[in-house]
Amino acid sequence: MSAALSADRFTSVLSDEYPRGLPPWAYSHAALNRLEHTRVFLPSWQVACHVSDVPNPGDVFTFDLGPESVVVVRDQAGGLRAFHNVCRHRAARLVEQPGHCRGAITCPYHGWTYNLDGSLRGLPATKTFPALDRATHGLLPVRLEVMAGFVFVCLSGDPPPPQAMWGEMLADFAPYQFENMVPLAPMYSEDWDVDWKVAMDNYLESYHVPVGHPGLGRMFTPDYDDQLNLGTGVARGISWLRPQRSPVWSEGLYQAMVEGVTRHLPESNRKCWRFYSMLPNLGIDVYPDQMDFFQVLPRGPGKCRIRGGTYGLPDTRREMRVLRYLNARINRQVQREDDHLCARVQRGLASSFYQPGPLSTHEICVLQFHDLIRARIPEVLQPTPPDTLR
Repeated sequence: MSAALSADRFTSVLSDEYPRGLPPWAYSHAALNRLEHTRVFLPSWQVACHVSDVPNPGDVFTFDLGPESVVVVRDQAGGLRAFHNVCRHRAARLVEQPGHCRGAITCPYHGWTYNLDGSLRGLPATKTFPALDRATHGLLPVRLEVMAGFVFVCLSGDPPPPQAMWGEMLADFAPYQFENMVPLAPMYSEDWDVDWKVAMDNYLESYHVPVGHPGLGRMFTPDYDDQLNLGTGVARGISWLRPQRSPVWSEGLYQAMVEGVTRHLPESNRKCWRFYSMLPNLGIDVYPDQMDFFQVLPRGPGKCRIRGGTYGLPDTRREMRVLRYLNARINRQVQREDDHLCARVQRGLASSFYQPGPLSTHEICVLQFHDLIRARIPEVLQPTPPDTLR
């Protein structure tokens, strides 16, 4: 289903009745931010890591979502498990950083020790807990699914598995071999002084790209005509390489090199950059030479954290190293432009005179995102904060 075909709310209304975005107060309200954590984030699928981040038995990786923390573990049989990253004794955080545990996870506070399957192995001064049932004091499990090499976790509720949400679009990933990729750099995080919804609004539309990202405009066509929205919170846009070379050296060199260096892909996949989103807060960018994911995580009202990682197939060729360097250089500039643009929006939302403007048909994914927020938190249907949130 194309974005245009799914835009009934645009085509069935008069020009002065276009759908509009969330009210400005929704981007800076502390009580709403707390509701978003419980109603939007906890019952959603979140990427904890990639399978290559935990390749061996005993490897662990952590993911934080507000006050919650999850530890992903590769168990002795080679399977993946996820647990709440908190000791069952006195709540100490068990694992601080990605790393390796030699057959068990030991709490740094009192020494309670857990097997890699989460069961409680032992504890100091056992006799001081005369009636303790170890079988009921293992680590609390977290729902986990692996899809296209990504390790997803969900902390509450019962959403359909991510495979069901991505459906037919999963076939797009097959030529790139996500599951065989390895990290190209340590996972990163950046703190932005904007609400998480401002940053996500920005990623969900390319209407701003010709003006806000001149480098991308020099290199690629807009993705307006190559959009796909499954209606499950998953969407895609494809931008195609322009035949003319950009006059900026890094951009033009990337354009000149990319098709020849990435011959492991079908020809059409060598000619485009692909952008995928999964509500409420995930983006996956797929390039011929590598891919990355990022999440927009709330850090309090009006603040967010961008967390992500970059992965690629093992390749020691000098040409591939150069291509990936150029990609990173180009996308660092795009990231800085987005940070700047989002900061301008956050400042503008503070104006007492601003009212949400009409949404373009190019902003169908923004509308879908806002409709999800409205469905989970009906309070945002009000133009001003209701008394229950004051």
